[in-house]
Amino acid sequence: MSGRSMHSVLLVGLVCLLIASSTFCSSVGSSNNIMCLESERNALLQFKQGLVNDSNVLASWESNKDCCEWRGIACNNQTGHVITLNLSSYPFVETPYLVGAIDPSLLQLQQLNYLDLSFNDFGGMMIPKFIGSLSQLKELKLAGANFSGPIPPQFGNLSNLHTLDLSYNYDVSFKNLEWLSHISSLRYLNMSGLNFSEVVNWPHSLSKLPSLIELQLFECYLPDVNLRSLLFINSSTSLQVLDLSENALNSSILHWIANVSSNFVKIDLWGNMLQGPIPDVFFNMVSLVSLDLSDNHFEGGLPKFFQNFCRLESLSLGHNQFSENIEDFVKTLSCAQNTLERLYLSGNQFGGSWPDLTGFSKLRWLHLSYNQLNGSVPESLGQLSSLKDLDLSNNSLNGVITEAHFLNLSHLQYLSVSGNHFSINLSSNWNPPFQLAELDLSSCKVGPDFPKWIQRQRNLISLDLSMNQIQGKVPNLSASLTNVDLSFNQFSGALPSFSPLSSVDLSFNQFSGPLSSVPPIYSVDLSFNQFSGSLPSVPPKLETLILSNNKFSGSLSYLCANTTQPPDLFNLDISENLLSGELPNCMMQFQGLRVLNLGKNKLFGKVPSWLGNLKNLWILRLYGNNFSGELPSFENCTLLFVVDVAANKLSGNIPTWIGQSLTNLHVLRLSSNELNGNIPFSLCNLATIHKWCGKE
Repeated sequence: MSGRSMHSVLLVGLVCLLIASSTFCSSVGSSNNIMCLESERNALLQFKQGLVNDSNVLASWESNKDCCEWRGIACNNQTGHVITLNLSSYPFVETPYLVGAIDPSLLQLQQLNYLDLSFNDFGGMMIPKFIGSLSQLKELKLAGANFSGPIPPQFGNLSNLHTLDLSYNYDVSFKNLEWLSHISSLRYLNMSGLNFSEVVNWPHSLSKLPSLIELQLFECYLPDVNLRSLLFINSSTSLQVLDLSENALNSSILHWIANVSSNFVKIDLWGNMLQGPIPDVFFNMVSLVSLDLSDNHFEGGLPKFFQNFCRLESLSLGHNQFSENIEDFVKTLSCAQNTLERLYLSGNQFGGSWPDLTGFSKLRWLHLSYNQLNGSVPESLGQLSSLKDLDLSNNSLNGVITEAHFLNLSHLQYLSVSGNHFSINLSSNWNPPFQLAELDLSSCKVGPDFPKWIQRQRNLISLDLSMNQIQGKVPNLSASLTNVDLSFNQFSGALPSFSPLSSVDLSFNQFSGPLSSVPPIYSVDLSFNQFSGSLPSVPPKLETLILSNNKFSGSLSYLCANTTQPPDLFNLDISENLLSGELPNCMMQFQGLRVLNLGKNKLFGKVPSWLGNLKNLWILRLYGNNFSGELPSFENCTLLFVVDVAANKLSGNIPTWIGQSLTNLHVLRLSSNELNGNIPFSLCNLATIHKWCGKE
C-alpha cells in the first residue's frame, strides 16, 4: 500500500473516531452492507403469500436471501429498514404483474417512504386503511390497481406525503375531500378517472394544499363550480401544472383557475364545455409552456395578450370554432417563434393563405387539418427542419407539391396532405430526406403509376393512397406496414402478398381471380372488386371481413374451413355476390358477430334458429335472397337495431316479439315477402315506427 493510501485510511479512521458519525463511517469506512431486518423480511414474505405471481416478478423474494436485494425493494443502508416498495406493473396491460390482495403485514414497514403498487389487480378490494398509518410515507402510488370503495380518511394522517396517485381506480368512491386538506405537504396529486360528481366543494378542498405544484383530475365528472363560492377561495402561488380535461366543465371554472395561481406552466382543459372568446383570465400567465384548450366551444381569434407568451412550447386549440385569419394568428405568436414545438389547430374555421412560419425553427408538430386554408403551400415549408409530424389534410389548398417542399425535412415521420386540391409532382428517382412511419396522400392525384419513392420508405406503418387513380399491380411495400388503404384506385391482377398487417382496404379496385385465403389480420375490405370462385376460410384473429359486391359463388361453408380455432369475427359482409345454398350450421361459432350482411345473394331454405343465439348482433341483413318459412325468434338478440329481411319468401305472421324484445330497433324491413295477418300492436313500442300505429 502506498504512503498516500495509508494516510487516507488513517485519516478516515481518525475522523470517524472524532465525530462518531455512524453515517460517515458506515458508508466510507466499511464495505459490509447492513442486511434487512428479519421482522420486515417476514412481513414482506407474508405479503407475498396473498399474491398470484404468474409473472415471476417476485422470483427473487426468497426467505434465505437478504430482502434488501429483492426486486422492488430498497433499504436504508445504515439501519436496514425497508424504505422503498415498488412493484408497479405496466399501465393498462391485460396481464398485470400481481393479482391478489394486500396483506396488513406491510404495516410492519414503519420506515417505508415510497410505496408503488400501480397497475396491478387487487380484485376490487378496498384501499387498506392501515396505509394511513405508514407515517413516513412520502410517495404513495396506487394508480389503476382495481381498488373499490371509499378512500380511507386515515390518509389524512400522512403528514409527510408529497406525492399521491390514486388515478384510474374507477370503483373508488367518496363524497368529500376533507382528509386531503390535512396533507399540507402534498406537491403532486393525481386522481384522474375517479368520480367527483358528489364532491360539490372540490375547489375549496384543493385550495387548502399550499404546497401543491401539480394537479391531475382528468375525466373526473367534476361538478361545475359556483361563481359566488369562488370569492372565498384564497389564491395560491404554488400550482404550476393543472389537468382538468374531459370533465364537461363550463366557463365558470376559468375564474377559479385565475384565482388559484398565476404561475402556471402547463394547463390542460381539453374536452370541456368552455365557450366564447378566450378570456382575459390567461392574461398574466406569461410563464405558460403548454396550453391545451382543444375540444371545447371557443370562438373568435387569439387574444393580443398572447404576444407576451414567449415561453410557449405547445399550443393546442383543435376542434373549436376559431375563425381568425391564420396569418394574423401566427403573427400573434411571434414572441414564441424560438420556443414553439407543437401547434395543433385542426378542426376549426381558420381561413386565409399559408402563414409565414419560417421563424418557427423548433416546430416539430404542426396540425392544420379540417380548416378553410386556401392558396398554395410555399416551398419555405421545406426549411422547417425540425418538423416531425405534419398534417394539412382537408383544407382548400392548391398548387403543386414538389421535392423542394421537403428539402430539409429529414426528421419527418408523419405526413398527411389528403383532401386538398393540389397535386404531388415528385420524380420517380427522388430519394426523400426522411423515413416516414405514417403517410396519407389520399386524393392527391399521385397516379397513374405507383410512386417509387414510397417503395423506398422502409419504416412505414400506415399507408393511405386511396382515391388516386393508380393503375397496375401493387408493388412490394415496407415489411413493417400494419395498416394499408389503397381503395378507390384501379389496381388489378391477383391479391398482392402482404406481410402480417392489422388492416387492409383494397375496395373499389379491379382485383380479380380466386381468393384462396385471407391475410391473418384483423380487418380486410375487398369489396367492389371482381374476385370469383369460392369464399376463403376465415383466419382465427380476423374481426372484420368485407367481401361484398364481387363474384363469389358456391356455399358459405367455406368460411368455416378453419376449424382449429373459432374466429373472432365482429363484422361479416358478403352481400351482393352469387352465393347459394342454405346457411351452414358451422356459422353458429361466430358468436362475437355484431354485423352480419348476407343480402342480395341466392341463399335459400329456412332462416336457421341458431341465428337467434348470436346475442351480440347489432345489424342483421338477409334481404334479396330466397329464404322461406317463418322467422325464427330473435328475442335474445336485444342489441339489434337493424333487421332487414325484405325481398325473400318468408311466410306466416309478423312476430310479436319484435316489438316486445327488440327495444333498440331503429330499422325494420319486412317488405316483399309472403307475410300475412295483422301488424302486431307490440310494434308500437318501437319509437322509430310509431307512425305505423297512428301516433305522432
